[in-house]
Amino acid sequence: MAVLDAPAPPARPAPSAPAARPRSVAPAAPPADAPAARPRRARDPFVDVVRALGTLSVVLLHWLMAEATWDGRTLLVGNALGHGAGWLVTWLQPLALLFFAAGASAGYQRGAAVVGGRGWARTVLARLRATARPVGAFVAAWALAVAALLALGVPDDAVWRMARMAPQLLWFLGVWVVLMALTPLLRAAWRRWRWGALTVAVALPLALDALRFGLPGEVTGALAWANVLLAWAASFLAGIAYAVERSAPRRPVPDASADPLSGRTARLLLAAGAVAALAATAALVAAGPYPLSLVGMPGDEISNLGPPTAPVVAHAVAQVCLVLLFRAALVRWAATGTGARAVGALARRSMTVYLWHLTAMFAVVGVALLGLGQELPAAWGADWWASRPVWFAAYLLVMLGLVRVFGRFEDRPSHHTRRGQRGGSGTA
Repeated sequence: MAVLDAPAPPARPAPSAPAARPRSVAPAAPPADAPAARPRRARDPFVDVVRALGTLSVVLLHWLMAEATWDGRTLLVGNALGHGAGWLVTWLQPLALLFFAAGASAGYQRGAAVVGGRGWARTVLARLRATARPVGAFVAAWALAVAALLALGVPDDAVWRMARMAPQLLWFLGVWVVLMALTPLLRAAWRRWRWGALTVAVALPLALDALRFGLPGEVTGALAWANVLLAWAASFLAGIAYAVERSAPRRPVPDASADPLSGRTARLLLAAGAVAALAATAALVAAGPYPLSLVGMPGDEISNLGPPTAPVVAHAVAQVCLVLLFRAALVRWAATGTGARAVGALARRSMTVYLWHLTAMFAVVGVALLGLGQELPAAWGADWWASRPVWFAAYLLVMLGLVRVFGRFEDRPSHHTRRGQRGGSGTA
């Protein structure tokens, strides 16, 4: 997840003066064939801000969904966004941004591995080890929590319902692992075919979706689940393309300080792409058979996310075009004040926030329903709107506590840090 990449450790400051040497010993000269030391690349603030926006959007969207009732025996879970015009909020779902940021980070890492002569398997294994620590802590903590809640007499139905819902976030990691493994192929495809590669990446999930709804039979329905990978591969490839063009463009850029995305032609193309993609999303939803919501909703015959459908693919194209269109403004916002603090904090703890934000919501809602016997306000009513700040403050307070406890698992161990300082990429 891009959500998955912790920031690179800061480089050690150079000493103010060289250490004294015995006069009788001359400093050794480097071998004639020793490669010149390469300065570490600075982090790309745009990737950090896109990742931060995606993470915050996931948190806010999930926290708006809270809807549950408890009659003393059965926990019924709904979705507050499934009422009225709540589906409009689901059009803010930011998964394309998270995969774009993950692809950009992977693209930078692959470029550094090629320059450094390191195998890609080594990079992927290092990322998996880093990801396994916070995920392992999450799974272990939930296993202990389930046992403790059951032992304390919390009703089984409520405990097991929450325990089934909390790990659903982990699907993202499975897709990310596969796309990380495919990064060398995707990067090579962009460098060879460029826009043709992106066109194919977008067309494949659209074609599979057309087969799913155009041909009857269980086979096409089963094949449609390939879109869990293909639909997000397009955003991931767009991130790789961005990283390649920023770090190793095929054609030399005359002015290295110039931003190729700031040109009038590029901005017009991005704006046109965003408008066209949003129009296509609206047209697909209006024509059917797709529901209005871009996430799964109780009662809908199909989900636009399980597996991803054509509207979700078009929506992803629009999101990528929009963040690239406003890249300069986003980077400026992330450079000072509140933006810099928010982006910096999320860059350090994005995985922890992603893993634990639902748990924070479950804890608050569970205490209110089961512990205090309260009812949640009806979605979209006056009480619901008036109480949002209170509920969100409670969710945030619990989540900050969880981040404080479990955030340490997102830190890289010291020996990994030293290894990253010797040869890792500091970008994204």
